[in-house]
Amino acid sequence: MTRFAPHPDIDSLALLASVAERGSLGKAAAAHGISQPSASARIDALERRLGLPLLVRRSTGSGLTAAGELVVGWAEPVLLAIEELSRGAEALRRKRSAELAVAASLSIAEYLLPEWLVRLHAEHPGLAVNLRVANSTDVIAAVQTGSVPVGFVEGPSIPKTLARIEVGTDRLLVVVSPAHPWARRRSALPMAEFCATPLLLREPGSGTRQVLERAVGGAANLAPPALQLSTTTAIRTAAAAGAAPAVLSELTVRGDLAAGRLVVVTVAGLMLRRRLRAVWLRGTRPDGAAAALVQLARADR
Repeated sequence: MTRFAPHPDIDSLALLASVAERGSLGKAAAAHGISQPSASARIDALERRLGLPLLVRRSTGSGLTAAGELVVGWAEPVLLAIEELSRGAEALRRKRSAELAVAASLSIAEYLLPEWLVRLHAEHPGLAVNLRVANSTDVIAAVQTGSVPVGFVEGPSIPKTLARIEVGTDRLLVVVSPAHPWARRRSALPMAEFCATPLLLREPGSGTRQVLERAVGGAANLAPPALQLSTTTAIRTAAAAGAAPAVLSELTVRGDLAAGRLVVVTVAGLMLRRRLRAVWLRGTRPDGAAAALVQLARADR
């Protein structure tokens, strides 16, 4: 098996090229921001690594040996490629700092994130935000695959592969149309009657549905849904029209409750509080605009 010598140090090759260009080790050292003894030590190390004499040191300056001239010629395309790589990486950093991809579950995206993003834009005026709105399960998947650096979820189940931090709390409410029989109850609705009644529900994977199913001891304890709808707005509209009871975030129904379009129903023994959390890949940390957004969300608690 062929054995290869260790690759020469890129900085030392660049220094050697500077000596060739400037005709002096001292001038090359100054151009690289190092002392002449340090520059000399680097060239000595490069000579040992390559097993070739590269410089001839004279009182009037330094010159390249024949081997040194060949090495500089071979190094030039390598140094140009490294420079191109550095410029490309810097361009990517600038682009990354000017863009932010984020995913959020529906209630957060509709009722909390807009205000956070307005404040974020005030801090980062040139920032372009690409917002993906999905249910909690899909937000988690987007973070896990690296599609977005940070997500915001309402669901109770977060895999161990993700780090998380609480950015707020929310309460789910059982709501009905004012014409629904439950709206006229003076006492709490029995849990058994609630569970036996078909409800207006979000799709499986929704954070709201996950919290509800956990609160009643599992999806099997709920009646089949009266309707399964993919947006909060559709559920609110259907509930206000009297289609069936619904379970919705307090954030989403404040206006309907104030206007009398919906009425809250108390269910005995039903606790429907949930934590709103930012999530990202475990072992990493949000940075730049992503970190600023998480900080703004936490400050808003």
